[in-house]
Amino acid sequence: MKKIVLLGASGSIGLQTIDVCIHHKESFEIVGLSVGHNIEVLKDILTKVSVSYVCTAQHHKELIEEYPNINFFHGDEGLLQLVSLSYDVLVNALVGFVGLIPTLKAIELKKDIAIANKETLVVAGKFVNEAVKKHKVQLLPIDSEHSAIWQCLKGNDRKEISKLIITASGGSFRDKTREELKNVTVKEALNHPNWNMGAKITIDSATMMNKGFEVIEAHWLFDIPFEDIEVVMHPESIIHSMVQFKDYSVLAQLGLADMRLPIQYALTYPNRLEVYNSEALDLRKIGSLHFKEICFNRFPLLKLAYEVGKKQGTLPAVLNAANEEANALFLKGKIRFLDIEDLVMDACKDVWFKQDPNLEDILKADALAREYVRRKIEGLK
Repeated sequence: MKKIVLLGASGSIGLQTIDVCIHHKESFEIVGLSVGHNIEVLKDILTKVSVSYVCTAQHHKELIEEYPNINFFHGDEGLLQLVSLSYDVLVNALVGFVGLIPTLKAIELKKDIAIANKETLVVAGKFVNEAVKKHKVQLLPIDSEHSAIWQCLKGNDRKEISKLIITASGGSFRDKTREELKNVTVKEALNHPNWNMGAKITIDSATMMNKGFEVIEAHWLFDIPFEDIEVVMHPESIIHSMVQFKDYSVLAQLGLADMRLPIQYALTYPNRLEVYNSEALDLRKIGSLHFKEICFNRFPLLKLAYEVGKKQGTLPAVLNAANEEANALFLKGKIRFLDIEDLVMDACKDVWFKQDPNLEDILKADALAREYVRRKIEGLK
């Protein structure tokens, strides 16, 4: 029985993690979880799982009265209280920069981390890896692409890797030209052809910023140079990623677009259990798989991610923060889709940069980038 603390329980990954745990009650117990502002979803979760600790973004007196047997925390401090509990694995399914400090705290407390919060590794991969080595814990990838690579590497010598091949669906607008993107709507952007994800990640998928983050994440997870990480367009999302070895042999992990598999594998590693509420891949029904080269001119934020990942310093924090702000502005209807790219690229050129930062510098860069985007938008009004 593994005891689990789940951060980001009301999101897509969080809800699917709960589903996995419910169907394997003999293997997993969720002892604590966090949600942001979605209290109605929290109440629904509490009808399905019994937990002793809950963290919400804000203090809610009515929750304390309605659930007297639950200990409630709130805010950033509450997340740190939650990760300081007694448990075995932290599932970090938070979205955004907010996931960084709780992850570092949990590692310091010698907890294994099942990580879906890619921003943590994007902005502070060096610090996370150093902490993982120091405290001798496991970093278990949940992202389908990184789980695929991880599964392909099982039993293989990492020194024999030639390159990693990360597949990309192309997102909601993969078939649109740059000209056609000028007037796309939020509703259109949220209509992902393959995956059911949260709003922020779905928009990041449409801009390919999400894939750029995955490239940076893969660099830190597998210690592979950026020159040896390739992105390939694969519209069907059946092959989740591949590893090419020095003898040109390529191993791929295949499966339907269902996040329960990588979530469950992270929790059961190195073993496997049956996945419920899913189905087996039948290639006869799929018929054919397609691949094509990614055009950096079409997806400039993917190109930018490679450049930022290579330069490092505080730049990844600026990239992430500017994107978070621009993404949110688009979702609120305050900017156009292509404005996301302009704001992120401008921030990476203009915001303060330090080559050899400490953690405080990372936090400073994050704040400066957010302020930069907000001021730029005010200036455009």
